[in-house]
Amino acid sequence: MVAAPAPASAQLADAYRACERLARTHYENFPVASLLLPAHMRPHVAALYAFARTADDFADEGDRTPEERERLLDDWRARLHAAVTSPATDPVFIAVAHTIKSCHLPIALFDDLISAFRQDVRVKRYATWADVLDYCTRSANPVGRLVLRIAGYDAPHLDRQSDAVCTALQLTNFWQDLERDWDKGRLYVPRDDLAAAGASEEDVAGRRLTPALRAALHAVAARTRALFEDGRGIAGEVRGRLRWELRLTWLGGVRILDRLERRGFDVFARRPALSTADVPVLAWRAMVWRDVRKMK
Repeated sequence: MVAAPAPASAQLADAYRACERLARTHYENFPVASLLLPAHMRPHVAALYAFARTADDFADEGDRTPEERERLLDDWRARLHAAVTSPATDPVFIAVAHTIKSCHLPIALFDDLISAFRQDVRVKRYATWADVLDYCTRSANPVGRLVLRIAGYDAPHLDRQSDAVCTALQLTNFWQDLERDWDKGRLYVPRDDLAAAGASEEDVAGRRLTPALRAALHAVAARTRALFEDGRGIAGEVRGRLRWELRLTWLGGVRILDRLERRGFDVFARRPALSTADVPVLAWRAMVWRDVRKMK
């Protein structure tokens, strides 16, 4: 089932426009409701983004206590569930409730997102790679699955490929934002990987890219690249403009990872990011893209 077009009523149209403005005013490494998406999908993806972005800000922004952050997130979740059954007044909930109902989205995926944001409030370190992947299962993977449902896709093999790409994108952002996350008190490089390489948290705290820390980052980046490859086939499975969106999203994530590796993971000197200068390269690579099935 393909997502319904944006609603015609003035209140709903205004709510979707508010979500689209929020999506446009926040910088992201990868496309969010871009013009490459089919037009009927853009308002729904913007509503999803507005819901998640606001919740993420509750967990991250400002000087709130952990208890205040958790209360805001719990209230955000409760308001979502209420909006699905009763009329809402907040533009985000007007739009996202309409999207959930018209696109038949599982509300459990939204609950997963809130669960991950709550975890960000309390959990600042991860012992193992499995712990980090568990977090990504709730922080990143629901977004990919929701976008697929909005596009009309509901298949286990597509979900698995989407999960691999979304997890890889989340992990790439962790390595890219190593210093920024540390400033927020978080470190996503597992303690097991730091210990195996002989690195320590003190290396990060002192902004010292020691050989040991570099080795730990190489190890987690290699697993991240393997996940990108595991999910690459999804861009050949979907149709139309969404295929181009997914190609560029995949290529953008891999380009950031490439840049990190070329610079030896020295994010303390300069944080790698995509810019308009990358657009021609990414566009060309999207044009000459070879589907995984054709490569076998």
